[in-house]
Amino acid sequence: MIKRRYFLQLSTLGITGLVSPEFFRAPQRGNRPIVISTWKEGIAANNAAWQILSKKGRAIDAVEAGVMVTENAINCCVGLGANPDRDGIVTLDASIMDEKGNAGCVAALERIKHPITVARRVMEKTPHVMLVGEGAQKFAVSEGFTLEEQKLSPAADKQYKEWLKTSTYKPVINIENSGHGPFAPTRFKDGTFNHDTIGMVALDAAGNLSGSCTTSGMGFKMRGRVGDSPIIGAGLFVDNEVGAATATGVGEEVIKICGTHLVVELMRQGLSPQAACKKAVERIVKKDPKKAKENQVGFIAINKAGQHGAFCLQKGFNYAVCYANDHNVLIDSPSWY
Repeated sequence: MIKRRYFLQLSTLGITGLVSPEFFRAPQRGNRPIVISTWKEGIAANNAAWQILSKKGRAIDAVEAGVMVTENAINCCVGLGANPDRDGIVTLDASIMDEKGNAGCVAALERIKHPITVARRVMEKTPHVMLVGEGAQKFAVSEGFTLEEQKLSPAADKQYKEWLKTSTYKPVINIENSGHGPFAPTRFKDGTFNHDTIGMVALDAAGNLSGSCTTSGMGFKMRGRVGDSPIIGAGLFVDNEVGAATATGVGEEVIKICGTHLVVELMRQGLSPQAACKKAVERIVKKDPKKAKENQVGFIAINKAGQHGAFCLQKGFNYAVCYANDHNVLIDSPSWY
């Protein structure tokens, strides 16, 4: 159910007016090309990806360019200005996967502006899938990346200083109704959750799929903690015969069910993207209903036909969908609770 509409207003796309509500309903037969991404930040990310897809470019190029927009933003969710770990250091994770099953990932990467591009270099220029920590940073520098100065965004700096007053295991700041577990995300007064990931999957005009995921990780996490985002099969998975999926939310819960691999395999069995995402969320609920009520996890997916869908644990998750020059909208995901 679409409750809010975000329209592209960039001159490069020539948007000048409103479109009837019927135009914004999810397609029955799917679309190609198409790109979807997590959260409202996905609107701007989709726009960058669409510039490539609309010109018959490759999905892998689109999903890299798309999430780079979010990495560039100065906020508390993604990129160098995001919420730090408990030692005050921002560490970044990212993964990328193409239509041939090639994958690259980085984790616990410091002082590098675009971890998604480093992940792609790992995929294309090394025999490995994942590089972490100091080794990932050295590789990035060898590839010409600049070591940036860490500078928290104003929001992240404020939240970190507030968190230091108690230094609890709950990364929860200025909320009314938060979860209660050690990995509970922040629920704000409007019911939405604080988040720290953007994931994107795309189907290009040639019918090929790719995906990307980039994050600063959970705010005020333990030093060295890595979530699902850089892990293939957890935060991101692509199978060019079937579909692609990405995840957001509490990474520990996604890792324990190999979440995005599960979503894609369920689509292989014939489930729609939304039904597959719902089944994955159900798996989390069944494993620990009490913890599931306290956390947020969301999945988004597209299949080979260009159909899209999502499902999450708690209300408040949304995802952006773009499949035409004048169609880039935010959709509220259905939820378990």
